[in-house]
Amino acid sequence: MRTLAEVQATLQIAKLKEVDLQSTVHCLSFGDSISSTDYCLMELDETLCKHIESGKSLVIRGDKDERAVLCSEDQTYDLKIADTSNLLLFVPGCKTPEQLAACADSEISQLVHAHIWGLSNSYWELRKQRPRLKKLKKLLMENPYEGPTPAYEEDTHTMQKYTMMDLLERIQASEEEIKAQLKTIHACEIDGYWRMLDFDYEMKLLGHVTQLVDSESWSFSKVSLRVSLEELAPLEPREMIEHCLNCYGRRYTEHGEIFYALDEDSVCRTTALMLLQNAVKFNLAEFLEVWQQSVPEGMGTRLDQLRSLALVDRSSRPETISLLKVEDLPEDTLERFNRLFTMREKWTEEDITPYIQDLCGEKQTTGALLTKYARSSMQKGIKVYNSRRPVAS
Repeated sequence: MRTLAEVQATLQIAKLKEVDLQSTVHCLSFGDSISSTDYCLMELDETLCKHIESGKSLVIRGDKDERAVLCSEDQTYDLKIADTSNLLLFVPGCKTPEQLAACADSEISQLVHAHIWGLSNSYWELRKQRPRLKKLKKLLMENPYEGPTPAYEEDTHTMQKYTMMDLLERIQASEEEIKAQLKTIHACEIDGYWRMLDFDYEMKLLGHVTQLVDSESWSFSKVSLRVSLEELAPLEPREMIEHCLNCYGRRYTEHGEIFYALDEDSVCRTTALMLLQNAVKFNLAEFLEVWQQSVPEGMGTRLDQLRSLALVDRSSRPETISLLKVEDLPEDTLERFNRLFTMREKWTEEDITPYIQDLCGEKQTTGALLTKYARSSMQKGIKVYNSRRPVAS
């Protein structure tokens, strides 16, 4: 092991002054069985460091055919190997210059003999990314919930169902992001399993609620949970009625009683989905008329309620509207733009924005995405966007 005198002699040969260096010198030694494959390094930002230091865990998720992601309890990160030309050494107990300055004593110089446990010339680089949630709905739609199953059919119903633990194993997203998406897609936990409601069954539940509101002459902003459960319990399970109210209304309490304010936009949007899914294209004028007639009396329909759900073609004669759900488009940014430009050669910013907004990363705008993946031009005084590269039809 080197002595302090040997270190000072080496500094003289190297023409280095002690005053320019830290007062503590680390003397490193290599073990006999060091391997670069024994350890992996991961670069963490301040948020993740605090996450680990507080005793919380990080989880790597992904099936064999998927690129792995790292998840905290509420964020998802892309994992990428970064190579470095400098050899990275693993030295337990090694102190940073800041730590050395904090614990420096009156001695001019001191030696610390450190043993190298491992080495690497690469590390995992993390970058915050959008959660990959498209697979969630796909899994749950394998076995949608169509209502209570008769007792004699329960034993024969063997289709796949998923618990939260199952979803955490399969979906590349954090637990909080998965829970938020389950709420967005109106999923419901039934007997410990997360289920998507069959669309016809969901519409049936919503119909029961809106018909009750009409028969009781209630305001849509004040729907009683207690009365709803009492009146509709003979028709559907009480938990399903309450789930429907949670999906389409805002819950609040008044004088100790629970009420819901039904959301006009949500009800109108779902009604439009029911109409549009049965036709490839719909005459816009006819659709607007049928749509308004189909929603509960007292609610008003507007085209802006259909952002990211339906696409209006103003160039056709007559004007048409067709179903185009953003959730059905690719999650990859380049693939998304290719799909959109395959469907329509030129897009206005107003039309394309709802279909790319979810692609925006942190501090990124739809304008920045359009600049990168599209080319703008003027058409009849209106700015339109088309693909920067040839798109296969």
